[in-house]
Amino acid sequence: MNLPEKFSSYILELLGKDVYKSFIRALEDEAPVSIRLNPIKHFGFARGQIIPWTSMGYYLSERPTFTFDPLFHAGCYYVQEASSMFLEKVLCQYVLHPVRMLDLCAAPGGKSTLACSVLPEGSLLIANEIKRQRAHVLEENLIKWGYSNIIVTNNDSSDFSFLKDYFDVILADVPCSGEGMFRKDPDSMLEWSPANVDLCWKRQRQIIDNIWPCLKPGGLLIYSTCTYNLKEDEENVEWIKEKYQAELLDVDIPLEWGIVRNLSGKNFPVFRFLLHCTKGEGFFLAILRKPFSDEKTANFHYPNEKKKKSEKLQPFPKECADWLKNPDHYKIEVRGSTVIAFPKIHIDDFYLLDSKMKVIYAGIELAKIKGKDNIPSHSLAMSQELNYDAFPAIDVNYDQAIAYLHKGIIQLPTRLPRSYVLLTYRQIPIGFVKNIGNRANNLYPQEWRIRSNFLPEKKICL
Repeated sequence: MNLPEKFSSYILELLGKDVYKSFIRALEDEAPVSIRLNPIKHFGFARGQIIPWTSMGYYLSERPTFTFDPLFHAGCYYVQEASSMFLEKVLCQYVLHPVRMLDLCAAPGGKSTLACSVLPEGSLLIANEIKRQRAHVLEENLIKWGYSNIIVTNNDSSDFSFLKDYFDVILADVPCSGEGMFRKDPDSMLEWSPANVDLCWKRQRQIIDNIWPCLKPGGLLIYSTCTYNLKEDEENVEWIKEKYQAELLDVDIPLEWGIVRNLSGKNFPVFRFLLHCTKGEGFFLAILRKPFSDEKTANFHYPNEKKKKSEKLQPFPKECADWLKNPDHYKIEVRGSTVIAFPKIHIDDFYLLDSKMKVIYAGIELAKIKGKDNIPSHSLAMSQELNYDAFPAIDVNYDQAIAYLHKGIIQLPTRLPRSYVLLTYRQIPIGFVKNIGNRANNLYPQEWRIRSNFLPEKKICL
């Protein structure tokens, strides 16, 4: 591997000669493949070596063509780098009650989907991404994951400034120089330079300055990067600690996991995943607690006039409520031609963010209204709140599922009624079609379809 010369010199000095040799050997090895299962979508997975710091992650012995696995598109698992799954260990140790959590730099969605799976019931997750195209990838992955306690936003970190003392947890997986991804993405080496490292650590401090006031007293900032240098890692963490008088928190981890501690020579807890010590890519994480305060925190209930205005919107089609397992738990509204459902316990939070932020998705999209027709949305098929009894359903085989995901033609048995039909694969919902008798209209989202005409020689089956 052709590493940038200045990077090699820096890592040699950071790790020492003997450890550096082990690091380089690991860098030349093939990157491991790992997935994390979705606990609300069971499909009988029973293979792979478990990742020790997570209850849901597994290493695979080979990398299948995930694009051609219907269960991947159904949100049964997420293809995620193993080291970053350490977030589960952090959240499970420190987040024991319902919280408002912000995943600030969330695309493509690995850590957001993980947080959905492990946050205590009653929590709310705001997943944000500043880049529009990446924000829609984040939206897609969260829809497929199937949780309703989510709001996806497309904003800069400075746009959150009105939310003083609002979040219990903020995950800042900050944009970085990406040194930890050199093995997985060799092209990232072309973008590396000492000047880019300097740009990154300065930008990271600006992001933290923007977002720190939004954290409640006693709240947690989880700071992470996928890079190795001290400037973006230990030195930035020490800067946060000193500037904001933050308390650094430790995590209970056994030595055999191979997680490396502080490399700066300072005595404060951080967590480093190095290629020659753990099976995964380069990753760095630290947990900081904001000092407690006697000052009264802000009350963020949305003004009553906004709620009254929302209640004057077009009445929602009553059949849409029947499509949910627990419709009484949701506020259902029509916005334009879209019917959405959002958890009532967080409705004030939704109205608040929707009034000042660029919200691109929230809760569950139930339907699109087209004339007198209410077309069930794909997000409903993906949701854990889908009422299976509300639609006729058919379990399709692998070839039919792939054809559906290509947005191709689907042939249905004649016994099925002329209505909206839920397709499942291995009893897991993959989407809707509209049965019109002689054919079925494929309702899979056009922008999510499989575009490749390549077909694997054998079906992908995890």
